[in-house]
Amino acid sequence: MLNQNVARGAFLAAVALFFASNAMRYPIGDLAHAGPGLFPLLICVPLLIIAGAIIWQARLTAPVPLQFNPKNIVLIMASLVGFVLASEYLNAIAGIIVLVFIAGFAGTSYSWVRNIKIALGLIVVAYVFQRFLGLNLRLI
Repeated sequence: MLNQNVARGAFLAAVALFFASNAMRYPIGDLAHAGPGLFPLLICVPLLIIAGAIIWQARLTAPVPLQFNPKNIVLIMASLVGFVLASEYLNAIAGIIVLVFIAGFAGTSYSWVRNIKIALGLIVVAYVFQRFLGLNLRLI
């Protein structure tokens, strides 16, 4: 039986190693003069540590059988496509709202109040990224 928690940890480790290996293709620099590869590498290290902790914890608890839910996979993919289309033809705020409300159907329970709170939080994050990091986001 394939343990779901081990699979989660292994997948997370694979993602971290993939992005870390690609980050190494760019100059790393140092903290005073960061290169384009430094930030992805700094994110991948804690991600890899978390993946190791998930795998370690899975060995200490009862195994959970691995299950795939195709409906949830389709809903998450549809929410991402909806985000891209709404962001392209309307704006990023509409994209965030579409993403959250479609992805909310993949949960065990659906709450429009929770979705509004999550959407507002993501809109605030997008505003901070636009305002203080200078990202080119079309919010309005």
